[in-house]
Formats: sequence, structure tokens, C-alpha cells
Amino acid sequence: MDFISYLTRLRIVPFIKKWNLLNSFLGTIDILAISLAFQCSYFINYFETGGFFFSQPRFLNLFLLILPSWLVILYLIKITEIPRTKRYRALLLEYLRSTVLIVILLVVFYFVFKLNLISRLFLIAFTFFGFLFLFFARMLEYKVFKIYRAKGYNYKNIVLLADDLSVSFIENLLLHKEWGYRIIAIFSGSTQIREKYEKTIILLPDEYIKVLNDLMEVDIIDEVLYLKKKVIPSEVRNIIRSCEELGVVFRLRYVDDKINLTSAIKTNIADEKFLNFINIPHNLYALAIKKVMDITISLLMIIFFSPFLVIIVFLIKLSSTGPVIYKQTRVGLRGRLFDLYKFRTMVANAEKLRKGLEAENEMDGPVFKIKDDPRVTKIGRFLRRTGLDELPQLFNILQGEMSLIGPRPPIPAEIQQYKRWQLRRLSVKPGLSCFWQIKPERNTIKFEKWMELDLAYIDNWSLRLDLMILFKTIKTVLQRTGL
Repeated sequence: MDFISYLTRLRIVPFIKKWNLLNSFLGTIDILAISLAFQCSYFINYFETGGFFFSQPRFLNLFLLILPSWLVILYLIKITEIPRTKRYRALLLEYLRSTVLIVILLVVFYFVFKLNLISRLFLIAFTFFGFLFLFFARMLEYKVFKIYRAKGYNYKNIVLLADDLSVSFIENLLLHKEWGYRIIAIFSGSTQIREKYEKTIILLPDEYIKVLNDLMEVDIIDEVLYLKKKVIPSEVRNIIRSCEELGVVFRLRYVDDKINLTSAIKTNIADEKFLNFINIPHNLYALAIKKVMDITISLLMIIFFSPFLVIIVFLIKLSSTGPVIYKQTRVGLRGRLFDLYKFRTMVANAEKLRKGLEAENEMDGPVFKIKDDPRVTKIGRFLRRTGLDELPQLFNILQGEMSLIGPRPPIPAEIQQYKRWQLRRLSVKPGLSCFWQIKPERNTIKFEKWMELDLAYIDNWSLRLDLMILFKTIKTVLQRTGL
């Protein structure tokens, strides 16, 4: 039976896709694998005692030290996400590396915390089972993901700049659908490529390369791959500049292993080596922590605010007719559309009434906002001033469409009026709060200054900056200075 098709019929795969639970699911499996390894080792070495390791304080304390340490090691050596084209042998070596590092850490813990009462055979068995369970879990996940991607999920949209020598690579991408790469267009002067792919892929001659700028603006492009054997420096510089403007990843194929550029990261697709040029945050360890923070803090906030959510729902229902939750199409990461959730703060026909209020818009640029908007209900005005109308966006964060901190998601009509340099704010996930929202004078900030603040956030991103914005957002909410 086709496992993925079976899950699709049960609506499980669409559910996972919609709620973007894949990374959380993978992290949970890693935690379970380490926990099971710890329990198996405990059972083998202390079978006379029996029970579970967490009933013994010294074992529980050691576990609480080892679990996050091993997870951090997995993040640091970049094996927490399912690869697209990596070989099983490479996975094996990476997990062996993580096991060696955890052995060193266990030796340090053993002497620093004086763990003489814990059997050394227990520690040896734990590292062996940990390696075994983590590796086989990842192999199974890798296999499932291959099927998942082959069905059209979790793909990346790419544009290729190719020549005759690129045919085998293109064939590999098309043949291995489980890698999850969707070729949007190919720029090439190769007759061989034209004859082979002109009926199935958009082909453009090399001299039309300037069209790439427009293509990246109007279509969802995740990466641009430069595959030509003969590299034209001026052409590469222009493409890198265009990609950096929009936050699109640019990959340059290379063969010289000695090449080393501070502005590029070395990566692999299949057996080909690439230099990645990107001007958006790419620290995988810090981004992984940001993702964990998004999920954890969102869940805690939903639990904490649940009584308020119920009260707000009741007050909105009493104050006016219409749905409690207002859903609006917004633009997310690299132009992907999603439904943003808010508590409804206006009358039900607010969009129809907007046309008659355009002349009163107090914001410049494509954004529309009025301080004393007559469409806002009484309870809506309170929700806006306190920022409580944004609480449903915590569910957008759990769905993976937003982050706690990031540029605010625009509506499609606004994007159509963006200047080219402003489109780079779509290169990261939109957020619940951002630089602009913590400014005291935010309601009078000019549109271009707002865009500059968003790009400054992207260029200077760090976990510390996210925490600073988060705490200042809480202060802003308490001061009730929302519009």
C-alpha cells in the first residue's frame, strides 16, 4: 500500500502540511529516541531495581543534562533537518560524529559532577543505543520524506542558469522528484537543453537574463542556481545583487575545494558542490532556537491567555454581528499567501466602507490606517489599543506561517506598490511584532522608514535582538499605545 497516499486519504498529510508540524515532529522523535536509549541502558544495567530511570533522582538529573546537550550537538553539526539529496553513508558519519562528541561530554560530566555511583557500562550502553536509535529514526524519516516530496510537498522553486554540461544535473533533479526541487525556468543558450526540455520547462536564452529580475518579483522563487562551467564574473555579480535585493538564495557551482569566500557557505546538492550567497539570517543553530522559541512561547501564551480569549469572543459576539475571527489574505515568506487571523475589531462590512474613507488615510505609501476609524467597534477600539486583537496570530505562528518577531505581513495589494528594494522584507517569515511596532512614534512613521526598519531587522538579526523586541512589545501592550 502507498503509505503517503493512505495518509493523504485520511487527511493526515494535508493536516501536517497545513500546520507545518514537520520540524516539531522530527524534534519530538529525536527526544523520544534519546529517552528510549537512556531507558534501555537503565533497564539493562539496573534490571534488579526495575522501573523507569526518572524515578531515580541522579539518573533524572543526568538525563536533563544530556538531552539538551545532545540536541544542541545535532543542531551544531546540522543534522536536525531532513536532507534532500544526502547519501545514507554521509548520515551515518554525521551521527557517529554526534556520538563521539556526546561521549566526550559524558566523560566531562562524569568527573565534574562526580558520577561515581553511575555505572560506566550504563554510559557506554546509552551512547550506543542513542546512536542506534537516532540514526535508524533519521533513516526512516528520510525514506518517508522522499515519498512525501515525490508527492509534491515540501518543494523548493528554483531557476537554473545552465549550459551543455548541466544536462545530467537537470536530469537528476527531474528524475529524483523526492529531492523536492521544482524547476520554474532555465536560462541557457544550449541547443541540447532546448531540444530536450522546451516542451516541459520555460526556456529563455542567455541574453534574456535581465528577465530574471522581473521573474523573481512576480513568481515565488526560492533559489537561483548557476551551473555554467564558464563563469562570467559580471553576470554573477549582477545576479547576486538581484538575489540579495529580494532575499533569494543564489548558488554557484564550483569544483575547486580550496575556494573559500567569507560571504558564501559551502553546500551540496546531489554530488555537486555549491557556494551559497545569501544576505538573510542563516545561522542554523540560532534559527533552530528561534523556531523552538516560536512554538514554545506561542503555546504558553495561548494557555495563559485562554480565559481572556473566551471573554473576548463573548464581548465581540455581544457588541456586533459577524464572525469573531477576521481572516485576511496576507503575503508571507517569499510571496506565499496565507490567511492571517485577528479578532474582528470592525463592523462586518468594513471592506466595503473603506472606499469612502481612502481620502482620510493617515499613512503614506500603500498602507491604509486611520486613527479614529469609524468602522471600528467599541470593543474593537479597546482590543486595538491593547494589542489583544492580534492574539489569534499565535495560531499562525504554530502553523509555521509566522514568527513571534519579524516584519509584519502585508496584504497582496500593498506588495504590488512596493519598490524593488522593499521586496526583500519578504525574504524572512513575517512576525507578530517588529522594529516598527515598538517605536513610540510608530503611528507617524513614514512608509519608507518603516521598510528601512524591517530591512535593518533582517540585516542585524540575532536571538538577542528578537528577545529585546519581544520584551519591548510587552511593554508597548501594557502602555496601550496601539492605533
